[in-house]
Amino acid sequence: MKKIVMTGGGTAGHVTPNIALMPSLKEAGFEISYIGSYDGIERGLIEKLGIPYYGVSTGKLRRYMDVRNFSDPFRVLKGIREAKKIMKDIAPDVVFSKGGFVSVPVVKAAASLKIPCVVHESDFTPGLANKICFQMAKTVCCDFPETMEMLPEGKGVLTGSPVRRELLNGDPAKGREMCGFDERKPVLMVIGGSQGAAAVNQAIRDALPKLLQQFYVVHICGKDKMDNLLLTKEGYKQFEYVTDELKDIFAMADIVVSRAGANSIFELLSLRKPNILIPLPGGRGDQILNAESFQQQGYSVVIDQDDLSTSFLAKKINDLYAAREDYIKTMSASEQKDAIGIITDVLLKTVS
Repeated sequence: MKKIVMTGGGTAGHVTPNIALMPSLKEAGFEISYIGSYDGIERGLIEKLGIPYYGVSTGKLRRYMDVRNFSDPFRVLKGIREAKKIMKDIAPDVVFSKGGFVSVPVVKAAASLKIPCVVHESDFTPGLANKICFQMAKTVCCDFPETMEMLPEGKGVLTGSPVRRELLNGDPAKGREMCGFDERKPVLMVIGGSQGAAAVNQAIRDALPKLLQQFYVVHICGKDKMDNLLLTKEGYKQFEYVTDELKDIFAMADIVVSRAGANSIFELLSLRKPNILIPLPGGRGDQILNAESFQQQGYSVVIDQDDLSTSFLAKKINDLYAAREDYIKTMSASEQKDAIGIITDVLLKTVS
């Protein structure tokens, strides 16, 4: 049996694509182990799946002045030593890294042991941790065509982002039953995201009088962001978050309004859901670049957060619904919608 060590953590965005890959890797004959930080978000997510988990020391790599810049390099060095010891025991055939600062000591340790590494970059512009890992990687997978130009020559493979299989098997009838929607109207799904969702949430709620004339609206608005005054609003259903039922809500949705995180937009692409993206402003600007790339490829409509007036948003939603078949056709032809298959093939070729 082939052995693989997976790594990545710090945020759920660095872990969920790894989780999405795992069923395919098991089917391909890989025995999976995971190396993450001592107590990062990745630990609970991976241990819940019964995958062997090993924690190592890690330090954040900062581009700004901070007193911890003097101590964190020593944490990284400690993490490299720990990861080397773990991998000597496991003896993996390949390492797959999804990024985050925990990936640096793991990839460095693998390189010192001459274990081949495959790195995946989700965002439009590579993050610092992945940039450090690129030179040690045999292959670098990425989500966006534009990112290929930023990767080491000869290493890049355009794959898209892995999407959990269960999301592809939703039941629209179950979704409508859960939300109390009949078949008289199409469904608009709004998923604001846990970070910075307030502006999207407010814009949708302000536009409800117009939107509910044509659509049922299901709104996943984030923890503590429900509006109690709208709990009984006919045709409008709110959730703080959903887990197992998300596949059914996606299945019933005719069009979607979303933020533009890489994992989220590739779920929309895989599900072929016509969408409006409202990227989160600030940060490294990757949501803005992600959204612009999807718009240029014909997968999405993009609205700047500053343009979220009630009438403009309602018009864009109605226009998207009218043109939905064109977007579905374009998404169906995408080469980035089978990331799991492409990445699994890359890993199999790496160990062959």
